[in-house]
Amino acid sequence: MFGQLSRRARLSFGVLAAVLLLVTGTAIGYLIPTLTRPGDDSIDAGFARDMSVHHAQAVEMAMFAYRLGSSEDIRTLGYDIAASQQWQIGQMQTWLTEWHLSPTSSNRKMAWMPASMNTLQADGRMPGMASDDELKKLKSSTGKDFDTLWCQLMLRHHLGGIHMSEIAAKDAKTAEVRDAAEKIRVAQSYDISQLTEKLKDLGSQPLSS
Repeated sequence: MFGQLSRRARLSFGVLAAVLLLVTGTAIGYLIPTLTRPGDDSIDAGFARDMSVHHAQAVEMAMFAYRLGSSEDIRTLGYDIAASQQWQIGQMQTWLTEWHLSPTSSNRKMAWMPASMNTLQADGRMPGMASDDELKKLKSSTGKDFDTLWCQLMLRHHLGGIHMSEIAAKDAKTAEVRDAAEKIRVAQSYDISQLTEKLKDLGSQPLSS
């Protein structure tokens, strides 16, 4: 009887140990992502938030080109930029959701950038972003004038985006952000070469600032 009870006790202990191991492992599984995910003031979160805003204006301008561009190559480039950057916005917003962070922040724009590289434009715009007046002028332009101004504004916009992507590609905490930032940098560098060539075809130059 004692031996039978002992076996039952050992069996019960084994079951309890297995349950505790499962529960502990599950708890650790939930805890590790919490401990390793980027914080609210991280480069990762700042990049995701600010680049989403930066991309949103690029998508807006790209859709202007898709609808109003006077040449097929301008319309095609506009569509490609709109499609790729809208997808990237979704990716960045998904990160913030997974990290349990708000899509917006009370922090100053570009606060996640190194102090020497987080300069905003005089009216608070991030590097490369067009002003409201520039967007109004773009929407009211037609033909060659539209194509020229669009290329100029988008080229400047991309240069500002690369400025941000280079830092995130180098210093972000998570590999997914570093990889995505590098892909953005490469893609926008390619777009810049196309925009530069198009401006030459149009007999114009990039904007001075």
